[in-house]
Amino acid sequence: MDIIAQHGGLFILLACLFGFFMAWGVGANDVANAMGTSVGSKAITIRQAIIIAVIFEFLGAWLAGGEVTSTIRRGIIDPGLLDETPQFLIYGMLSSLLAAAIWLLIASRKGWPVSTTHSVVGAIVGFAIAGLGPASVQWGAVGMIASSWITSPLVAGVLAFLLFRSIQALIFENQDPFAAARRYVPAYMFMVGFIIAMVTLLKGLSHVGLELSFTDALLWSLGIGATITVLGILLEQRISVDTHNGRDRFHFSGVERIFGVLMMFTACAMAFAHGSNDVANAVGPLAAVVSVVSHHGEIGGSAVLPWWILILGGGGIVVGLVTYGHRVIATVGTGITELTPSRGFAATLAAATTVVIASGTGLPISTTHTLVGAVLGVGLARGMRALNLRVLGTIVISWLVTLPAGAGLSIMFFFMFKGMFG
Repeated sequence: MDIIAQHGGLFILLACLFGFFMAWGVGANDVANAMGTSVGSKAITIRQAIIIAVIFEFLGAWLAGGEVTSTIRRGIIDPGLLDETPQFLIYGMLSSLLAAAIWLLIASRKGWPVSTTHSVVGAIVGFAIAGLGPASVQWGAVGMIASSWITSPLVAGVLAFLLFRSIQALIFENQDPFAAARRYVPAYMFMVGFIIAMVTLLKGLSHVGLELSFTDALLWSLGIGATITVLGILLEQRISVDTHNGRDRFHFSGVERIFGVLMMFTACAMAFAHGSNDVANAVGPLAAVVSVVSHHGEIGGSAVLPWWILILGGGGIVVGLVTYGHRVIATVGTGITELTPSRGFAATLAAATTVVIASGTGLPISTTHTLVGAVLGVGLARGMRALNLRVLGTIVISWLVTLPAGAGLSIMFFFMFKGMFG
């Protein structure tokens, strides 16, 4: 207790600095979940992606980032074990933020799309082992999280494969693809509006004061899907066929422009949902430190976040996106397989659908793994030769290294803080 009373202000300052660093890593790496397919498919440019993400990632983090954030992420450890040594929780959260942020910096420099959630979880596991011993870790929860390395890309990949095959069969293999697109795309528009609304209401707005049940979210999403369909049909009517392009006798360019309209919407909505959900990876441990210091060493289960902490997290996400986001966007958007607006649409919708299924059933998934799996599924729909297996191999290795890398760095920093403060 004396340590917290003596160094409380310093602990909060360090937590803010490390939290901003972690939020920077979220923006630099995880933003590819929202922007990678849109940029890779050339539906939007990298500059447009940055503008969209700066606005919607920040709004998502600030408006829906959370009034209450769990102090112990994902139930990895029992906070009751730290009642006698609350300073260990502070050391652990500082170590977790710094370790996860450094790993995200390394991954972003290399262009590896890794899971920010897994980075934080690995770091917390490391501090728990160092401060409390291996028995303090709820290994069942860790195992469930690790299982998402398989379930996330597998479910999203299958959905993306089936979705893109349906687009091929209904539209691109039709005698008049442009007319077929006008006929069938409204159905896809409804799917986009419905699924993205479900993602936003279930995952993106999960921390807002208004609590929506799955049924309430379902009804709202049906209405939003119908609205988006009507707006999409109006926009679709403004797209005409380029009759001067003799090489495009099937009017594929017009079809892709129609899907490009969908990609603009998915980019905005996914950026908002991503910012609102993943800001917790940065401010969750920060909330733990603020809670323990403000309650003079008493460890509670949750902490009310001041508005400025969410702005700090949102600002860090924006800075990370602007400075390093393009590297991971390039890997997801162009490194795995060549994307067009129709392929990018299939991948984004499949990833969003997987997130909805996971939110409704409680399955542990990684948004990053889900998006990469969806892009892989679209590539497989075109054949193995359409995939860059070398890039895929590098991505999988980076996934496997994330948990132990976060844990190892966190152990090192935990002992450093323990040595510094006692």
